[in-house]
Amino acid sequence: MKKITILVLGLALLSNLQVFSQEERDRVITTAVPFLLIAADARAAGMGDQGVATSADAFSQQWNPAKYAFITSQQGVGVSYTPYLSNIVNDIFLGNLTYFNRLDDRSAVAASLRFFSLGSIETQMGFEDMPLILSPNEMTLDLSYALRLSDNFSMAVAGRYLRSDLKLAVNNEDATAASTFGVDVAAYYQSQSLVFANFDGRFRGGANISNIGPKIKYDEVGQENFIPTNLKLGGGFDFIFDADNKLGTYLEFNKLLVPTPQDFNGDGTIDRADEEEYNNIGAIQGIFKSFNDAPGGFGEEMREVTWALGAEYVFREAFALRTGYFNESESKGSRKFFAIGAGFKYAPVVIDISYLFSTSKVVSPLEGTLRFGLTFNFGDSYVEN
Repeated sequence: MKKITILVLGLALLSNLQVFSQEERDRVITTAVPFLLIAADARAAGMGDQGVATSADAFSQQWNPAKYAFITSQQGVGVSYTPYLSNIVNDIFLGNLTYFNRLDDRSAVAASLRFFSLGSIETQMGFEDMPLILSPNEMTLDLSYALRLSDNFSMAVAGRYLRSDLKLAVNNEDATAASTFGVDVAAYYQSQSLVFANFDGRFRGGANISNIGPKIKYDEVGQENFIPTNLKLGGGFDFIFDADNKLGTYLEFNKLLVPTPQDFNGDGTIDRADEEEYNNIGAIQGIFKSFNDAPGGFGEEMREVTWALGAEYVFREAFALRTGYFNESESKGSRKFFAIGAGFKYAPVVIDISYLFSTSKVVSPLEGTLRFGLTFNFGDSYVEN
């Protein structure tokens, strides 16, 4: 009898957990311009979509612009291409163009352009009307400045213009794109090379609060949407075995600083009244609320945090192998995937590629997709001890 009682209680507990899980799935955080959270470069993608604490490269603008103060090339240009939903269509993609300039030993500037094309859409009001071909897209233009405050620590600020042209001009030929701006504040730490028993090593750490800015509104009477304000925290350690062999290991955490949708009036569902109250939350107010507003308490707040593990092996600064794993709670989006990647350097040219394997029941739009990156470095070189 005791075993039967325990079994019944266990089944009841599992049933309650399932109900709670479904309720929590209704509280998945969504934002406008979500393409800002997609890894735009193949190197970061090959390590599980992380880059806040990895070594500096041309594509540091998205992850942590403070890293540019430690980059070893004076100037460089990076171009990347990411097909999206490639198993279904061939005209949706994310492109990225970045330029950086290390001005001196302590400072650097960078500019980047990200463009997300949603392909071509054919619309037609009636059978006798001529079809209208539309090309919705989104883009950002970034500028950043990084300053080295000590030999091992730097900070940066970045400004970002966001433009989202998703409004289909079917009924209104004068439809215009929505726009707003965002600001990033970032920090980066890179230790000196340390001597251990069988190898040398280097610690790294990074933090970035990105996309701090007003909501975006697509029309005069529509609601305002949060942009993906996001907190990145990460750390890493480089195992420097000798002059030719190095292994970097990294861990990164991310949390959207956007309020959790919830049942404000307590009627058991998230209805229009709840949505209106949610939309009245200001952008800055939402950042502070995002740390303690989950109805499920601390446990649900933690489930809103994604994490990624990654590693990068570099041989003679000419060849790199990468792998990583990204994890998101099943109740908060269920993005889970392994990634692999490689890099090749010949003189001033660097080529990066990566590939993603989804491990979730929710198949990633990037499943089966090769991402490409190309970097041209030029000018003088800097040596970091």
